[in-house]
Amino acid sequence: MNRRDLLAITIAATGGSLLGTAKARAQAAWPKDKQIRVIVPWPPGAANDTLGRLLAQKLTEKLGAVAVVENRTGGAGLLGTNAVLQAPPDGYTLLASAFNTAVMPLVLKGATFDPQRDLEVMARTAKAPLVMVSNGSRPEKTLPEIIAAAKKKPRDWPIAISSLGSAGHLATIEFLRRTGLELDMVTYRGTQPALTDLMGGSVQLLIDPCFALLPARGGDGKVNAVGIATAERSQLASDVPTMAEGGLPGFEFQSWYGVWAPKNTSAAICQQVNALMQETMRDPAIVDRMTKQVLEPVAESIEDSRRFIASEVNRATELLRSVNYQPE
Repeated sequence: MNRRDLLAITIAATGGSLLGTAKARAQAAWPKDKQIRVIVPWPPGAANDTLGRLLAQKLTEKLGAVAVVENRTGGAGLLGTNAVLQAPPDGYTLLASAFNTAVMPLVLKGATFDPQRDLEVMARTAKAPLVMVSNGSRPEKTLPEIIAAAKKKPRDWPIAISSLGSAGHLATIEFLRRTGLELDMVTYRGTQPALTDLMGGSVQLLIDPCFALLPARGGDGKVNAVGIATAERSQLASDVPTMAEGGLPGFEFQSWYGVWAPKNTSAAICQQVNALMQETMRDPAIVDRMTKQVLEPVAESIEDSRRFIASEVNRATELLRSVNYQPE
């Protein structure tokens, strides 16, 4: 190798190093004097919204950013998700959403993207185990009693689904598969209308996140907590037996929440947000606050979040395929 070739290689290597250094410095400068949009594809007041606002608050407090939440509702979460998919990968548009985002293409015809390929996972932030509730006016209170009664008269036991593609929808499919029950499934646009009909007696069963259902238990006895879909009794509702205790071992489902960014957002920015959320979700004050809201904080690496989400998508794919579900 002659001197000119060696010089060329040295210059190229040095230039590459300088470019890499410049890129690292640019990433380290994020966030600059530019507003960060945290897009929540659901209405204000939901768990997604609560966690999105917590993210915006911490971006502002810890990083000196100007972060605001933007609720972009519509299309079962598709409108807000598309806004993030189409945004520049510069760290100034983030998505605070839930389980639904990961399985959206499995249930919606208009979702023509692959969440695992077209979005960058930044962090999983919280989870909420699912719980089955029944109409409190029925004499059957335990899971074995309900299953036995529903086998005798299945038409008397319509089961509600708060929204297609939700964790509750998938848990309902698994419940019917495991028990062999053939119950009428009634689909709603949200937990509240489904819960209202359950209390009124139009439907008899509902599986959804515990934070949405357990507070509905009151002295009037209109809502009966049948079982929680966790391996062991949850500290969030220690008086509620597990579905395994009721005769369905391994029946474990949860709704979960996370933060995503557009594809090709730099690893440095993704790691910065991940570190911020891990710190937040380990804060005792935040843990206490979320526990009171019947949510469990999650603090894990991007790699662990990716693995978990991939496993959830695989299970959802198998369950939907088992009932020949077609996207709507």
